[in-house]
Amino acid sequence: MRDPVKERASWVGRHDFDSLPIDADVEVRCARYAELPGLADMAHRLVPGVDMTADVLGNYFAFDPESILTFSRQGKLLGAIAFLYLNDRGHDALLLDEIRLTQPEIEFLAAGKEEVSAIYIWACAITGRGISGYGKVAEHLRKPRYVNADVFAQPSTKAGRDWLVATCFKPIQSFQPDLWCYERAWNRIAMSVAVSKLQIRSCADARR
Repeated sequence: MRDPVKERASWVGRHDFDSLPIDADVEVRCARYAELPGLADMAHRLVPGVDMTADVLGNYFAFDPESILTFSRQGKLLGAIAFLYLNDRGHDALLLDEIRLTQPEIEFLAAGKEEVSAIYIWACAITGRGISGYGKVAEHLRKPRYVNADVFAQPSTKAGRDWLVATCFKPIQSFQPDLWCYERAWNRIAMSVAVSKLQIRSCADARR
């Protein structure tokens, strides 16, 4: 039986976010509620301009427990990454700069059975070896619920910007300042095919 998710993964170029290698030594899993105070403190220390409290994180964690992933190695917590899984309205609000990214409105987030239209990297605080866990993060985002959603981010450090460049994120035109997007490879291919078909159809119409 064909697995459409694995089939799509085979289309990814070697530098894409979706092609990052998986490090077996780094465990990446959904956060636990008891870890939120420590994660909020880590984000405050490591990410410029981020001032998330455990209570704020708790609200979004309660809405979607898969929105925060932790990185650890040999039982030591190395960091975490938090996502906003946006619905169609949230996707539009992100591009139009109509969402409060410090405390996003719940109405813009995709509920459990709602299609995820876009993924926003809300915050990322990782130390040391934890950075090699990104491959498992990409694997998580290839689950059926997320696989069609492009990934967005706003770099807050030079290192963050360099990482976006290295993993095929690109700055895009939007009302949201300094917004970068990683377009999934299969979305790129689908768009290319659609444009080609449109061009062929237009040429055929022109000959009539």
